[in-house]
Amino acid sequence: MGAGEGRSRGDPRNQLRFRRVFAAPRELVFRCMIDPDHLAHFWGPAGVSAPRERIKVDARPGGVFETVMVNDADGSEYPTHAVYDDVREPELLAWTETQSGMRVRTEFVALGPNRTEVRIHQTYVPEAFLAPEAQAGFLTSLDRFDVYLGRVARSHPEDSEPRQEDPHDR
Repeated sequence: MGAGEGRSRGDPRNQLRFRRVFAAPRELVFRCMIDPDHLAHFWGPAGVSAPRERIKVDARPGGVFETVMVNDADGSEYPTHAVYDDVREPELLAWTETQSGMRVRTEFVALGPNRTEVRIHQTYVPEAFLAPEAQAGFLTSLDRFDVYLGRVARSHPEDSEPRQEDPHDR
């Protein structure tokens, strides 16, 4: 477990915290987390896929976040259904998973024009998700997100750098 990742102490609710810095602007990182066309490229741990047609996002309070991850080896499916509690573009996403009751709060903190820290706080985490293997799997999903963001930022530099106004356009 890296610094800033893992189980929180001192609170009776099962909770986990993760932090990761990405070399991409906050707006792009946030957009990737609410756009199914982006999510299909990285959602889930290594060894699973999230088919685009199995992702639904209605990023507003009361809206749904639904995914089905498919195990690449055996085809097992892992559905998630959540309801957004709070959405503040581009700084915050919060949802509650309807089946488990787990709450996920994700903050997007700009550290510069092309650096974003993502802070994830999960509460009411099911026991199975607290296992070291499950946490390691979750960290691979952040690794996949990092690789994807790198590709997107390089292929769409207009998304990864703030637009500079041309003085001749005035």
